[in-house]
Amino acid sequence: MPKTTKAKKKVTKPKNKGSGKIKKSAVKATIKISKTYIPKETEKYMCEKHKVFFRIKLNEWKKELVKANNEALYNGSMDDNSISADIVDQASSYTDKNVEMKAINRQIKLISEIDKALMRIRDETYGYCLDTAEPIGLKRLMARPVAKYTIAAQEKHEKDEKVHADD
Repeated sequence: MPKTTKAKKKVTKPKNKGSGKIKKSAVKATIKISKTYIPKETEKYMCEKHKVFFRIKLNEWKKELVKANNEALYNGSMDDNSISADIVDQASSYTDKNVEMKAINRQIKLISEIDKALMRIRDETYGYCLDTAEPIGLKRLMARPVAKYTIAAQEKHEKDEKVHADD
């Protein structure tokens, strides 16, 4: 019996330490915001309310994109049965499907960007430029919640991409 008691004490101690951490994250999770809440410049930048707001916004956006992709893929697969003998109709159908698949691929990339933004919220780097570590700004994040850079850093990246594309 003493061995069992010692084992239980050893297990209990780490659980107590871990449960303290869980309580801290539970406190963060209990922050609730109204559906009409909009982050304000007067609030501390990237306070818990801001993080909760953007987490909700990103998750809702992701759900919409996944739903739209699933519907597009399902409806697109239904159209495969309509093979026309007319070569113009076939070409038109092929072009339409190609455009639709490109749109789906863009949305899949956007879902990946949303997942990365959600990870940045978890690791406390969301809202700050990946290059300069400066605040991105609430207005920019409201317009583009997956933004990773300040406007100046984004422009620099785009110029660099253009230069390398020309090579």
